[in-house]
Amino acid sequence: MNSSTTVSAELGLRLVVPDRTTVPLLAGLEYAADDPYAIRMAFHVGDGEPVEWIFARELLTVGIVRRAGDGDVEVWPAGPDEDDGTLNLALSSPFGNARFLVPLSPLADFLHRTYKVVPAGREPEFIDIDAELENLLWSS
Repeated sequence: MNSSTTVSAELGLRLVVPDRTTVPLLAGLEYAADDPYAIRMAFHVGDGEPVEWIFARELLTVGIVRRAGDGDVEVWPAGPDEDDGTLNLALSSPFGNARFLVPLSPLADFLHRTYKVVPAGREPEFIDIDAELENLLWSS
C-alpha cells in the first residue's frame, strides 16, 4: 500500500483515573483507504505491546459535535466544566473501563486528512468486494 492511501498521527491523550486526575499517554492513529470505515488507535502503555482498538471513522467524527456510540465505545464533546479543547473517549471491555481526554484540534486535523483520502459517502468505492468475499469464504 502506498503512503498516499494511508493517514497516520500520534496524539498525546490523558487517561482519567478514579480520583479524576489524569495520566499522560501516547496513542497512534492510522487510517487506510482499503479499510475506509475504520480508524485504528494503538494505545502505548508501559513497555509492552500497544493495545489496539478499532473505531468507526463516523463515530469519531460525530462525537466531536454530540455524544455518539453505544456499548464498548462512546465519544462526546467536553462538558461545560471541562477543557473545551478536548473530546471524551470512553472504552469498555471485559477487562475494565477507561476514559480518555483527547485533544480536539489534532484529532480533527487527522479526521480531515482521512476525508481527503476517502470522501464521506464514497467509502464503498475503496473496498475490494471480491477480495473481502474470498477472505470470508476461505478463512474458515
